[in-house]
Amino acid sequence: MLTDRQELVLRKVVDDYLEGGAPVGSKSVAADVRWGPSTIRHELACLEELGLLAHPHTSAGRVPTEAGYRYFVDRLLPRDDARPPLALSLVRRELDEAMRVTTETLSQVTDLLAIVTAPPIETSTIRHIEVLPLQPQVLMVVVITSTGGVTKRLFTFADSIDAGLADWAASYLNERLVGLGLGARMVQQRLHDLSLSSTELRFLAALEPVFTDLEETSHASLYVEGTSHLLQSDRWGEVSELNALMDMLERRVALLAVLRSALSERDVLVRIGAENATPALRSVALVAAGYGLPQRRLGTVSVIGPLRMNYGRAIGSVREAAAALSSFVAELYDER
Repeated sequence: MLTDRQELVLRKVVDDYLEGGAPVGSKSVAADVRWGPSTIRHELACLEELGLLAHPHTSAGRVPTEAGYRYFVDRLLPRDDARPPLALSLVRRELDEAMRVTTETLSQVTDLLAIVTAPPIETSTIRHIEVLPLQPQVLMVVVITSTGGVTKRLFTFADSIDAGLADWAASYLNERLVGLGLGARMVQQRLHDLSLSSTELRFLAALEPVFTDLEETSHASLYVEGTSHLLQSDRWGEVSELNALMDMLERRVALLAVLRSALSERDVLVRIGAENATPALRSVALVAAGYGLPQRRLGTVSVIGPLRMNYGRAIGSVREAAAALSSFVAELYDER
């Protein structure tokens, strides 16, 4: 535990470094305190010994370490951040649009990479189904869910498709599956209704994957915005660090696994540098929060950026976006 004086010095160093990006010297600290130069130098040295500040060889000033950032976030970050509100309006939007608007707004406000995961498709119920012949041997099945999500799948048959059979399938599926959850056992049972003819059963069996095989649609649940902010940022130490992050963005499954850790947090999750278990994230800071229903978290809101980020703005904006999405999805699920 630091003394009040040490906390004041640490806060000054972190604030100045976040704003200017240059190592902070004792003269800069002296501008806001009444202590003598020797006292300030002593406190800077103590903070360095505690591992909260580092002393780059290229400058006489200090910079925060990952431990210093952690202490700042946990104990020194002002709770009454005077940042502007997120101004996020999701009223009367479909799920896909709401996710995109949230991601874009969050990236713009924080000047960071923003990532939002949508509720898993298996948490939705079926609202409407279309069976659309496109070519003699090709048709498309479109499934619209209760949350506004749309799943499309093309099916190719060896023989020409009977238009009457396709029309029957559309009517049957809407009558029997609307209101059921995608992937639910009841969906499979109704697709295997033994009262149907063998021709009808074979046709439904061919279409079954669009209702039961949900893994292939999981990539669509991740929304990313703000890579340009990272590319233009002057806060990266090594180009290789940025390249590793960009590579992880391409491997969305791995990123989704990382973000799921925020679902169990009661508030905002902040991981700084080496606190991230994933190697590609060990040179960045992650701020994330879960959103959803009172009894169940359905997705995450997050920002990723360099260690020298505005933590107050990032944490406050992520918290606000998560609250807005929670209200949004609660209304959608109530409409079921």
